[in-house]
Amino acid sequence: MTSNRFVSAGFGVLMAAAAAVDARGPGLIAAAAAGVAVLAGLYMRAAATAAVLAVVCAIALSEPQPMLAALSGLSAAAYLVLRYATMTRPTVIGLVGFTAVGVVATTAGTAGLSWLPLLAPVAAVLLFLLLTGPFARDERSADAAEAERPTLGYE
Repeated sequence: MTSNRFVSAGFGVLMAAAAAVDARGPGLIAAAAAGVAVLAGLYMRAAATAAVLAVVCAIALSEPQPMLAALSGLSAAAYLVLRYATMTRPTVIGLVGFTAVGVVATTAGTAGLSWLPLLAPVAAVLLFLLLTGPFARDERSADAAEAERPTLGYE
């Protein structure tokens, strides 16, 4: 087994543990199922997806503190990225950025600014555009882009 599997399993265990902290009854059962699915995810990739879905159920059933839910969500995203692909710097920036926006939006409602969570979708879209903007720009002119397009022979 590669070390990537073990690092992803570490994030998977962290994901399940963060979801299980305040869980009781059905939420705890879902978190335990996620832990078992993380172990199965060492051998089958599809089990990793099932583990994340089990954690989502555990969070929905137990209503944990916002920071624990954010830690579980961040760990779940890192777990899936490491299990299915490779981690890159833009991926890490996106994971941490969206987690920070979510935490600010969730905790701001309890700080007396009940209208602030309404800005979370706008902030998420702006953060997405900010992070993906450099990759979407095409500096070439339209003629240069057309010249590089391959001909298929039947046009």
